[in-house]
Amino acid sequence: MISVVILTMNEERDLSACLQALDWCNDVHVLDSGSKDKTGVIALQLGANLLIHPFESFGRQRNYALDNIPFVNEWVLFIDADEIVTIPFREAIVEAVKKAGNDVAGFYCCWKMMLEGRWLKHCDNFPKWQFRLLKREMARFTDFGHGQKEKLLHGHIEYIKEPYLHYGFSKGWSHWVERHNRYSGQEAIARLNNRPTFRNIFSAHGSIRNPALKSWMADSRAGPSSASVLPIL
Repeated sequence: MISVVILTMNEERDLSACLQALDWCNDVHVLDSGSKDKTGVIALQLGANLLIHPFESFGRQRNYALDNIPFVNEWVLFIDADEIVTIPFREAIVEAVKKAGNDVAGFYCCWKMMLEGRWLKHCDNFPKWQFRLLKREMARFTDFGHGQKEKLLHGHIEYIKEPYLHYGFSKGWSHWVERHNRYSGQEAIARLNNRPTFRNIFSAHGSIRNPALKSWMADSRAGPSSASVLPIL
């Protein structure tokens, strides 16, 4: 019913747990960007289909998957190697796609940020929404900041409120800080250069409202060349 795609780059630390939590899925694909560690070996050992394609951006990599993977199922779930599909989340997405009408292009999903086995319940990452589950031929991705968002929808997007788990600190604090310093710069430029329309601020949907609020709260006098990005300490 649902195929899964995992984007990877040197993910030998996390991939095993991610794949083991997908033992319910009959169609799992690892799209690797050229790992130098044992990522590919682990993927094959645990029964995933392995593809390799150079990474350009998250949006383009997800679109490459949609265009080139011979999916068995109509619905496709994108997750990362440091994310875990829990039993409640699996049940929620299966139930959602069963009930989805022909006009549903996909679903926004949210995650729990985990640190040393504990949910950081009061961090600003919950609930945040990303377009992760879609019906093939009904949607595409486009780049936005360090990540991606939906594009070319042939229908509307609904929400799955049951979260999956995200182990963002699994590679250590230094890796997390370095990565998010880089992400913060990319997102700041995106907010200034790709500002959503002002009416999105009043949307009832957090996935639409929050990016607009962040962008319009930025200094409108600052351009990409003058934007000041504070590092994460």
